[in-house]
Amino acid sequence: MRIVVAWLFALLSLASSGHAADVTAELLQRQTQEMMDAVASGNRAVWDRYLLPDMVYTAEDGSKKTKEQLLDELQPLPREIWGQLKVTDFRVVVRGTTVVATYLSEEAEGYFGQAIHARYRSTDTWLQTKDGFRLLASQVLALRDDPKPIAQPAAKLDEYVGAYELTPDVKYIITRDGGGLVGQRTGRKLDTLKAETPDSFFVPGQPRLRKIFQRDEKGRITGFVERRETWDIAWKRIE
Repeated sequence: MRIVVAWLFALLSLASSGHAADVTAELLQRQTQEMMDAVASGNRAVWDRYLLPDMVYTAEDGSKKTKEQLLDELQPLPREIWGQLKVTDFRVVVRGTTVVATYLSEEAEGYFGQAIHARYRSTDTWLQTKDGFRLLASQVLALRDDPKPIAQPAAKLDEYVGAYELTPDVKYIITRDGGGLVGQRTGRKLDTLKAETPDSFFVPGQPRLRKIFQRDEKGRITGFVERRETWDIAWKRIE
């Protein structure tokens, strides 16, 4: 009997805990959306209310900002620009009076007559205070998408076909596959290569990387650099 009672108590506690987490998630998503809605209008009062005085903010460009700096940056968008931010995929982890939330901000923006779309992944730390939940820290990452590929004629694609070497034991072999190119590094799976611009290729699903091909004075390909953000890894053509 004691075992059954203990089991029922554990189930009730679990259900209660889960319900509390759901309520907290709903509340914080609402507050977060309220903050996102205040960006386009430059409504500082909303951000001022939810940010703790000593909060830490890490922007998508890696810069660190204080509450004061964030509030200074909040300005209404110019007439030629409009924007909307929608909070989605909102999830929380609750530990006592501390809550860590992660979510996507889907941005639709009109920029001087053109429409653009961006996505950001944020991780926020909220603290429960006497005034309600307030934001202690936030880190934002700008998510990357694959660029739109361009078409290149078969003769142009054939120029890239060959073997490239990083070291004698590490090679990258590029071959034709129908109307496109594929590449394979030693010991790894096959890559599909798409041209972003002439001599610059990317692998779908790897938007941080580019393969940028080099040519000599006669226009012949001598190798490529694998660009990772601002870092280049050089590969030499051997065949």
